Order: sequence, then structure tokens, then C-alpha cells
Amino acid sequence: LVPLPSVPPPPPAPHTCQGLAPCLPEEGQVNTSGPRLLLATRHPASGSSAAMDRIVSALLLSLLLLLQSYGVCGAPPQPRGTLCRTKPTDLVFIIDSSRSVRPHEFEKIKVFVSQVIEGLDVGPNSTRVGVINYASAVKNEFSLKTYQTKAGLLQAVRRIEPLSTGTMTGLAIQFAISRAFSDSEGARVRSPNFNKVAIVVTDGRPQDGVQDVSARARAAGIEIFAIGVGRVDMHTLRQIASQPLDDHVDYVESYSVIEKLTHKFQEAFCVVSDLCATGDHDCEHICISIPGAYKCACKEGFTLNSDGKTCSACSGGSGSALDLVFLIDGSKSVRPENFELVKKFINQIVDSLEVSEKQAQVGLVQYSSSVRQEFPLGQFKNKKDIKAAVKKMAYMEKGTMTGQALKYLIDSSFSIINGARPGVPKVGIVFTDGRSQDYITDAAKKAKDLGFRMFAVGVGNAVEDELREIASEPVAEHYFYTADFRTISKIGKKLQMKICIEEDPCECKSIVKFQTKVEDLINSLQR
Repeated sequence: LVPLPSVPPPPPAPHTCQGLAPCLPEEGQVNTSGPRLLLATRHPASGSSAAMDRIVSALLLSLLLLLQSYGVCGAPPQPRGTLCRTKPTDLVFIIDSSRSVRPHEFEKIKVFVSQVIEGLDVGPNSTRVGVINYASAVKNEFSLKTYQTKAGLLQAVRRIEPLSTGTMTGLAIQFAISRAFSDSEGARVRSPNFNKVAIVVTDGRPQDGVQDVSARARAAGIEIFAIGVGRVDMHTLRQIASQPLDDHVDYVESYSVIEKLTHKFQEAFCVVSDLCATGDHDCEHICISIPGAYKCACKEGFTLNSDGKTCSACSGGSGSALDLVFLIDGSKSVRPENFELVKKFINQIVDSLEVSEKQAQVGLVQYSSSVRQEFPLGQFKNKKDIKAAVKKMAYMEKGTMTGQALKYLIDSSFSIINGARPGVPKVGIVFTDGRSQDYITDAAKKAKDLGFRMFAVGVGNAVEDELREIASEPVAEHYFYTADFRTISKIGKKLQMKICIEEDPCECKSIVKFQTKVEDLINSLQR
């Protein structure tokens, strides 16, 4: 810790930093309101372990800062991501894969379909989804009864292939009426409690009639959205769609931008109701209703916990308690010898934690083409047992389904049944060496909306845009990259630590203790 020369302080800028929480100056300001400290480390020698040490050093500093700040009251509660309940719906996508739709464009349609599915409440008693693929003929890719989970649907969408012949749109809509929305294919009896919706995606002029068959579909209670792409015939879209046309007809200039319609359809399926008034919420203290959703708040003297629902008293806080889950890429591109380095990386971080039932808990998840929980939070009560379990972890190989792994982290790893503690900070560390083979956007956003602190570590062919998408804000402090397992590369921006010095001597004593702990940690890692 190297003291910098003193400079005359400018007029103090107001800030909301309290207690031991790190105080970050506003953009364009320089923090000179007290002794300034620069964290100085030497550059380690080349080698795989040196590269890992630099990443581990930065991660450990971030985690230590995190542990310091979580026991403090005074920062405004984190906003809770809106929880939109979708009305139970029988939804059928009718997608054009005629020869005018090129293979890479068809992949964009699949991305759009997947992203709409991501925003739905999928299940036998909620929303059911089917897909019809058409060209000169019609292919029922899967029916409303085929898949009852979101994961199953997304995997099925990825397997769809284009038919690459003509454009029989009317035939496809007739198939939806007579087959896709039939009882035998999983459609439910028409009722005010259920919606029947078809989304038609096409890019050309149909080779058959659509007006009469679309009218029959609407008369049967099917709400039809029509999406046109490129050189589509707009008159055809208006013949297909339900009223009002402004709400049911959409046009995009190319398949590369069809994803921008995702948000519209996620909102379209959202039930607009006062969830607070109906009691359909999980808020411990205060429920604040917004259209079709809600957010939670706490009474005076309490702060909102990372789960966005429960509250903790300001005077108590969670101290150094932490629920930490590693999400480790075990795909075949990592290779066995490098997978051993990944295990070392995990155990270096475990070494820095105070593991106990009341302090840090650690969980470990490995993923490739599937997701496997190695051990849940709280299974092991001390560092020795955790490190032994990490060393025994078997290498999975196969693909890289990062999105699926993030969903598992949200739905399972940080659930109470898997050892997570209510009101305790949740931290996820994602380690990957390649491009994800599925979609990560919604899962990455949801993890952060739920208050999880997400770190992203990438090696080799890891896609930096994906790492940034996973990482919490500020991204520079939560995202790390090195070129490969054997050589050192510049790891983004250097982690900078800003410390707010309070005048309370008790606070100063705590800060000195914290600084000493960081210095000892750095020295240990460099040795």
C-alpha cells in the first residue's frame, strides 16, 4: 500500500457512502478528501499459474470489498426486477422456412422464438407452446402437449431445420386450426381463463389464399399476430392478423433485427393486474404495484436483501456471510490439463474465505452440454472438505451451454432447498473458455435483476461480449479475461479500490484492519 503525495482538497462533493462501504467518486471527480491509497503489485512471471493468480487477485479483492459492504446500512435498496405473470396461453408459432429464407436468416427466427419463450411461464397449467414449420408442405415440429418445461422447448427450437421450398401460408394456418389447436395435440377447451394465440412469421407472398382461412381461425377464438420481413406483402399480413391491426401486424426490414420484437410479445402475454392487491406476491414488508408486475420495498430501518423480497434490520446486516457458487465450463475445448488449472483457480479463492455455517458457504456447478451440480451450498462446512471435493470433480467434456447453466444457477443453486440462506448476499463466479451454444441474455439479466453479484472469467476463445453481459455493474470490476491458460494477457481494466475514510475513529480502525488483510492476501498470492 503506497501513500501518494497529499494534494489540497477541493470542496467536498456530497456522497451517500456510509460505514465501510467503498465510496466511488462521480465520473469526472477525483477523490482527494483524505489519505489516498494506491494498491501496487508486481507483474508475475509468465506461466499459466501466474495468469490465474492475476485473475484470482482481482476477484479476491472484489469479494473482500463485497463482504465489507454487505454489513452496512444506508445505501438505497436495489430495485427489484419486475415479475410479470403471463396468462395461461396455448401459443403456436407458425414460421415460414421457404427457399427465400436463407439458413442464417432462419437461425434468427429461432432466436426470436426462443427469446419469446424465455419470457413465458411455461407449464401444463400455464403456457403451452407448439411450433409449425411450413414451406410447400407443413411440418408439426412439436405440439402443445409435447414439452412442459422451458428447457425442453428451447432445446426443441434449436433442432428445427428449414424446409426450403414454397410458401403455403394458408395451408399452415389451416393446419393450426384443425390440428395444432385440437384437444388431441394438447389444446385446452376454449375458456375466458385461457388465451389461444398464433404468431405467423413470413417473408414473402403466399402461393395460396389466406383471407378465408384466417377469418375461420379468428372465429374459432385464435388471436393471430402477423410478422412480416423484408419484401413481404403487407396486404397479406393485414388479411391474416386479428384486430386492431396496429397491435397485431409488425414489420421488420430484415431477419437480423427481428429480435427487437421480443419485448413487445413478452409484454403482450403479461397479465395486467394489481398483484399487490390480490396478495399474489412474495414481499416481506411492502409491495408496490406496477402494471402487470410488482416490486418490493422495506419499512424504515430495514434494507432490501439480494433476493428482492425479504428485509434485514440496518443494525444487524449479514456481516461476512456469503453464498458463493462457482459455475464452471467443463466443455471439451478446455482440455483435461487445463481443467486441473481451473480446479486450482477455484481452490485459491476458497482459501481466502471464512467458511462456516454463519459465514461463507460454497457451491459448485459444472456445465457442458448439460448441467451437473457437483455439490450444493452448505454441504461442506470447512475449506478442507470443499477443496477435496473440488479436486475430485470429474471433467464432463462435450458442449458449452452457458445460458442453461445460468438458468440452473437462478432456479436451483440459489434456492433454499439447495442450501441458500434468505437475506445472505449471493455471488456467482462464471468461468468459461468459449462461445455459448445457447442464449444467455435473459438468464444473465435475470440473475442481476434478482440481486446476484455476478463475476465473469473468460479464457481463450471466450466471447468478451458474453462475459460483459454476464458481469454485474460496474463491469470493469466483475469481468476478467486472459488469452489462454499458459500466457498472461491484459485483463481488461485494472481493478481499482476506492476507500471512503470516515471521521469516526472506530471506522478508521476497521479500515486499517481491512487494508492489512488485503495487503497480506496480495503478498501471499505473489509469493
